[in-house]
Parts: sequence; structure tokens; C-alpha cells
Amino acid sequence: MSHLPVGLLLAAGQGKRFGSNKLLHPIEDELPMFQLMAEKMLDVLPEVVLVINPQLIPYVDSLEQRGMHVVLNEQAEQGIGSSIACGVRASPDATGWLIALADMPYVKTQTIQQLSQRLQKGADIVAPLYKQQRGHPVGFKQCFKDELMNLDSDIGAREIIQNHQDQLELLESDDAGTITDIDQMSDLSIKIE
Repeated sequence: MSHLPVGLLLAAGQGKRFGSNKLLHPIEDELPMFQLMAEKMLDVLPEVVLVINPQLIPYVDSLEQRGMHVVLNEQAEQGIGSSIACGVRASPDATGWLIALADMPYVKTQTIQQLSQRLQKGADIVAPLYKQQRGHPVGFKQCFKDELMNLDSDIGAREIIQNHQDQLELLESDDAGTITDIDQMSDLSIKIE
């Protein structure tokens, strides 16, 4: 078993404020937003689980050929917590999970690498800190498996982090992508340093 965490990329959201499925919007080199983030995760982690909603089913074959494990979240409308639980259930033997959001395509590959390394070196929970703001991706050690698998709300793993503040390691970062998500079309004009 690899000591690297499993990448867990959440791409099952509805993206209602964007006006269309934002995850399919091309960001860089005509790659859809979710696929750009998927490529970054795959550059660092040998195993990535992509949790999708039915709209992304047409992309499954090409993503699986690239090496991703794609899981359909039948309860995507219940929110991000159900997607996390779905992804963890699909990789129960992982040493940990690095959970990323597909609508945050500006996260640097280097940041993913640094967070993965912190998990490998013993962090229980790790998250980037950019200008005093906690961002994403967030990593969890295997000991949080049951709590992650029991999530079902739209607040994700925030409550787990709040309940285990003493186990949270914040990684100082200069990566503005860790706090920049794309919710509406106007967010695409944000310049990331």
C-alpha cells in the first residue's frame, strides 16, 4: 500500500450561480475546469478518486484512461459532505485523503505536493493558509475515515476540522489559488499571482 494519500477531487456540485455547468467551462488550453484540477492532482498523486454528478458521465472514459477512479455520487444534491463520503467509501484503505474542489482550478501543483508531503510526514489534518485564510485542498489522515464517511451535509468537513483543531496543521502558503473558487462567470476574470 502506498504511503501517499489518495487524491479526492469533488466535482459533483450543481454550480447553479454560474448559469451552466461551471466544471465544464474551459480554463487553460481548452481543458474544462474540473479536468485541469484533475490533471494537477494526477501529477502529484498516483491514485485520484473523482466524484462526479451525472452531467460529467460523458467524460468518464477519458478520465479512467488517464488513471482516475471515477465515482458517481447519486446523492449529489445533498451537498459536498455526501461527495466526500462517497469518495472515501471508494478508497477505504487509503493512508489518508487530500480533498480538493474541482471549482478551484488555480491551486498550484506545488501546493498539492506540499500538502501531500505533510500528510506523509504525520500530519493528522493539514490545510494551506494564505494571508490568514484557511484554504483548500485539505488533507486528512486515515484515522478520520469514519467521520468522513458519515458526512452528508452541505458544509463538507468543516465540522470535523472544528472538532479537531488541536490536530490541524496549517501550511503557510503564497498560493492565492487555495482560496479562489469559481462560483460565477465574473470569477473567471480574477487574476491569480
